[in-house]
Amino acid sequence: MKLEIGAVVGRTSYHCDIYFRVIGFNDTKSVAELAGEDMRLWADAPVDDLVVIDDQQRTKYRQQEQEKEDSSYKLFRQDYYLLRQKREYVSTNGYQYDQSYFELPGRVLHVDGDPLYLNKCLELYKKLGVPVYGIHMKESDMPDKVPALVDEVRPDILVITGHDAYMKSKGAVSDMNAYRHTKFFVRTVREVRRRYPHLDHLMIFAGACQSHFESLIKAGSNFASSPSRINIHALDPVYIVSKISLTSFMDRVNVMDVLRNTLTGKEGLGGVETTGFLRTGMPIKNHT
Repeated sequence: MKLEIGAVVGRTSYHCDIYFRVIGFNDTKSVAELAGEDMRLWADAPVDDLVVIDDQQRTKYRQQEQEKEDSSYKLFRQDYYLLRQKREYVSTNGYQYDQSYFELPGRVLHVDGDPLYLNKCLELYKKLGVPVYGIHMKESDMPDKVPALVDEVRPDILVITGHDAYMKSKGAVSDMNAYRHTKFFVRTVREVRRRYPHLDHLMIFAGACQSHFESLIKAGSNFASSPSRINIHALDPVYIVSKISLTSFMDRVNVMDVLRNTLTGKEGLGGVETTGFLRTGMPIKNHT
């Protein structure tokens, strides 16, 4: 079997439980480097352990994934609708605000190690109404380049993500060197927090599949992956930071309220209580 870059494959030794894209090979072409099709997981596998997923299998898999994504999207929209209702009916001194107001959600800088995932995330941000600046960057480049990018863009919320994996053969779960990219995420968070130390002035999400959650939180992330070292969905960072972006700066967001709309949940994601960033203003002037 001849594999090509971009082919969608499954690992027979894992009963094809996760679909991957082939992103590279070793020098002898005997081992393929893999990126999860929907999970932020990076892996490698012998070529003879891989099987190409046919169009029918891919269609069925995509339909199942789309159903999960649609369910999370609907739950998120329901939550946002309730937040809007709450703001619309807030009263001050007995007077209700009318609906002639505008909203300024928190601005997001999304730095992603996977260009395909980045585009998918940007589409979801747009559907949710969250302002975002997205950029693709290799995980290894993030510690040196992201801090200056934050200075330039001045976001309210920073997402540092891509691919990761815990490699049992490289060390214990507590050993940072046993993770493919966690060390780059941790260094990036630390460097950014040197300039922006307050958790409520810049909210940070960091991590990918199987990342070392405790180190990322200790470094200064508000939210991170992965407490149980499991895989997370490509869109999970979007749902987390969008909840913060669209919550009033006068309100604090309970961690479970954030996690319940994700596709992975508390096994793969966690964080600390965080203040929202949305601000409401008025009036809206009609210029004719």
